[in-house]
Amino acid sequence: MNQTISIENLYADLDRSLDAMRSDDGTVQRSRQVVERALEGSDAIYGVNTGFGALASKRIDDDQLGKLQRNLLLSHACGTGDPVPPRITRLMMALKIHALGLGNSGVSLPIFRQLLKFCDLDILPFIPSRGSVGASGDLAPLAHMSLPLIGLGRCWNADRSGSEPATETLARHGIEPVEPGAKDGIGLINGTQLMSAYGAFVLNRAIHLMSAADILGSMSLEALQGSARPFDERVHRIRPHPGQITVAANVRDLLLESEILESHRHCGKVQDPYCLRCIPQVHGASRDALGHAIEVVERELNSVTDNPLVFSDGDIISAGNFHGQPLALSLDYAAMALAELASISERRTYLLLEGHDGLPKLLMSDTGINSGFMIPQYTAAALVSENKVLCHPASVDSIPTSLGQEDHVSMGSISALKLLSVLHNVERVLAVEALTAAQALDFRAPLKPGKGVLAAHEYIRRHVNHAEEDYEVGHDIDTCTRLLQSGELVETVQSAVSGLR
Repeated sequence: MNQTISIENLYADLDRSLDAMRSDDGTVQRSRQVVERALEGSDAIYGVNTGFGALASKRIDDDQLGKLQRNLLLSHACGTGDPVPPRITRLMMALKIHALGLGNSGVSLPIFRQLLKFCDLDILPFIPSRGSVGASGDLAPLAHMSLPLIGLGRCWNADRSGSEPATETLARHGIEPVEPGAKDGIGLINGTQLMSAYGAFVLNRAIHLMSAADILGSMSLEALQGSARPFDERVHRIRPHPGQITVAANVRDLLLESEILESHRHCGKVQDPYCLRCIPQVHGASRDALGHAIEVVERELNSVTDNPLVFSDGDIISAGNFHGQPLALSLDYAAMALAELASISERRTYLLLEGHDGLPKLLMSDTGINSGFMIPQYTAAALVSENKVLCHPASVDSIPTSLGQEDHVSMGSISALKLLSVLHNVERVLAVEALTAAQALDFRAPLKPGKGVLAAHEYIRRHVNHAEEDYEVGHDIDTCTRLLQSGELVETVQSAVSGLR
């Protein structure tokens, strides 16, 4: 039985699934037997003994079925542009193995075992990232992924600095190419594994990032001597969006035992700006949107998106499970949700620089000769603005392909590629807030912030020093970005605030 794949435990779940299939590929074998029995009859089976797309009515002779699949991989390997990153290529392969292992694709055992062997040896095909329209699946990228199985195409070289002919890679590992049989080519390239891999990669990172945004917002709130009253549980109980409730609870927990809060509890300030006061509403909405995207992508990871589909009763049905529309819409939505975390973060960074409530302007005591943290906010503003362009939905577009046979496509691959760019921008915007909030909190000493904020501040300070004068700040932004990407910041704070979600 194949392991169910979740976003939160993505890599461990995939490892378990692949381990199960290494020890027992009987489901794949039984599915293949259905295809072989069907070929003994006289029925036309789309993509198995017929042409593809607009050529579906052309019947192929039995002695040409292997060549048909080989030609399919060659003709569809016409992607272009920057390569898919190696980490996502590895995910694509693992997800393809998992999908084929569900037993509705009918591929041959040599092809399936070759895929497993590539994963075992960490052989990564070199895949141009552009060329998929998101239906019939991610045809061009998956064709590039599959060609090295049969000794064609290109792979990443040993140090991942570039590509080399697949023949060289296979020779280095002592692997012989395999020949595709009937159904193999179409089983490999019909599917949503490029979209799914990008989506899973980003959403796996987003789980930590959502909590990090709450931590950084709380750091800024403390540094700016903001009020904790807007996070009162009663406020959120009467507008019970789940994400909003979670974020408000996180902030309350992060602020526990705050000396800074106590020092200004009766200061007379009536309201904070929205970027502080509305953290639960904004972060919470993003949490709910990302939660929806996670549900959709998890369903997709555990689905069969091949065509035609092979069933144990002997039926082989040509249908449309390869259509990427569920992913296209959800990944567009996820990009907008992530972008909003950066948008409100940049506003908090701006506030930190303004010199409110005893903080020095630009967060440095001797300005004029020093510019302080003026320019990191420019960087954050530029990235937030870029995200506004990237968040234009790809899923609202469609251009007919295959001479009109494939007359509505999802463009979900574009949604996926944009989503990764948005993630990278958001991580860097939050890194700027981490840097500036930590600097601002230094000026509140000797008063201590809440225990969760204190844990975050101390963790950042173990990696980045307080700045007394101008320096090459870009290095520290990169450091804070790595801290966010690793998830270690969140894990450190969770050890101090056990209920943080």
